[in-house]
Amino acid sequence: MTGKVALQGLEFHAYHGIYPHERSSGNKYEVDIEVETEFEESAFDDDLTGTVNYESLYTIVKNEMEKPSKLLESVGHAIAQEALIEFKSVVNVEVRISKFNPPIGGVCRKAVVTVRKSAAEVVTRDRQT
Repeated sequence: MTGKVALQGLEFHAYHGIYPHERSSGNKYEVDIEVETEFEESAFDDDLTGTVNYESLYTIVKNEMEKPSKLLESVGHAIAQEALIEFKSVVNVEVRISKFNPPIGGVCRKAVVTVRKSAAEVVTRDRQT
């Protein structure tokens, strides 16, 4: 059976951006991640091994958000890639990263980048269970 597991509203203080002040002082970010997965029958018997452990999913997001990057696209891609590698049952990942008060020279509550990646696009490392 196919289903989705999602984490919404993950908050981080991180150091992403193209300007030096963004990389030194950081900013507030919000991340949403949704994975489409094949649930195993054991998930319906209350066994965690039959689904995506969202604590592990959070750890992937946290680890990638801790690595300074110039572009949110790069961060989103890395999160999606790691989720697909970590969870063999995942077929698609969508990562949405919001940067609050981006330095654009005007009023903007947040800038948002969304990255979608499928299992068919993973080529760098073998997928594991």
